Amino acid sequence: MNITVIGAQWGDEGKGKIVDFLAADADLIVRFSGGANAGHTIVHGDRTYKLHLIPSGIIYENKTVILGTGMVIDPEALFRELSVLEEQGISWKGRVLISSRAHLVLPGYKRQDIEIDKHRRQPIGTTGRGIGVTYAQKSMRDGMRLADLFNPARLDLIDPNDREYLLSYAERLEPMMVDITGYIHREQPKRMLLEGAQGVLLDLDLGTYPYVSSGYSAAAGAALGAGIGPRKIDGILGVFKAYSTRVGNGPFPTEFKKERDGDLEDLVRELGHEYGVTTGRPRRCGYLDLVALRYACQSNGIDGLVLTHIDIYDAMESVQACVAYRIDGKETKEFPSCSEKLANAQPVLKGFPGWKTPLEKITRYGDLPQAAKDYITFIEDYTETPITIVSVGSDRSQTIVRREPWTKY
Repeated sequence: MNITVIGAQWGDEGKGKIVDFLAADADLIVRFSGGANAGHTIVHGDRTYKLHLIPSGIIYENKTVILGTGMVIDPEALFRELSVLEEQGISWKGRVLISSRAHLVLPGYKRQDIEIDKHRRQPIGTTGRGIGVTYAQKSMRDGMRLADLFNPARLDLIDPNDREYLLSYAERLEPMMVDITGYIHREQPKRMLLEGAQGVLLDLDLGTYPYVSSGYSAAAGAALGAGIGPRKIDGILGVFKAYSTRVGNGPFPTEFKKERDGDLEDLVRELGHEYGVTTGRPRRCGYLDLVALRYACQSNGIDGLVLTHIDIYDAMESVQACVAYRIDGKETKEFPSCSEKLANAQPVLKGFPGWKTPLEKITRYGDLPQAAKDYITFIEDYTETPITIVSVGSDRSQTIVRREPWTKY
């Protein structure tokens, strides 16, 4: 059985924890898209692991992980991350593989990335890690894949400085290289976990274009990135937070406003530790956007939702969520494709009673306060998608499973 895990918002939903949780029962974990601009945080007791390129399942000592075809890989960042994991006692050699078709980020791409965004009429707010440029080079058929690192004819086509940079990593990268399609076909893993990056609303095609990532964040990208057919995917889980966050520029209809919401953004940011794992930038925070969440469910065929960070609301008297937009004086529940319309949308908010109860030690769904369960039921009804897992804290153990994830939907 193969499960895909994607972000159902603008990224930073807590996918790392959920993939780590599910990886306990997986035979193989594949990260199918993105680059070092992503950041996943995993907490095991008093140990915290911060991952950017490596799939979250690496923390388990007996698991193999693959950086998939849809990823763009910065060798320097990759080995720096592996070195940190080694310092934390994680033995990774022989367990981290890379698709031979994955593209490589070159030093020159990073400089271009910053310069391009600097001169845009509408800056995207790039992390400056060369991700967008690498994907652009890939689309223009001028990119460098891992396999090309061992093809002198391809190497001769790139800048000498970039070539020298790549060659300095060739000896370490070669034993990690794998034909991902052939590998999966041979190994026939009984349970494979496919891990996305960013979120659906940042997907190049489905997201808030042009304020999107350059790769695929949607569930459809899992088949491409893992080198398998779409019928091989048995279930799709979408991870979302009890509120919304966004990093960088772009429309964000439910963003907290000082004049309307007081210090709520500061409170949520601090309670939720809403700072970028990769950049350290404070994330923009806002109310849960149910219009956007339902769109994510519909456009990705999400079978089950995974709710995280609901414990952030534990001490609050009431909770609000966006149930519609008001655009040009008209109310709508449709998620607009035009970013300007989305930027001008005013959220129509619905209030819910708070539960005023700490959730962090609750292990059974039935033991949740009724107000929390009512909030969850409303989300399910609105999105027409069941919430199958509820996370009540950052640790792996703080996870309530309502439906066994490794069963066909």
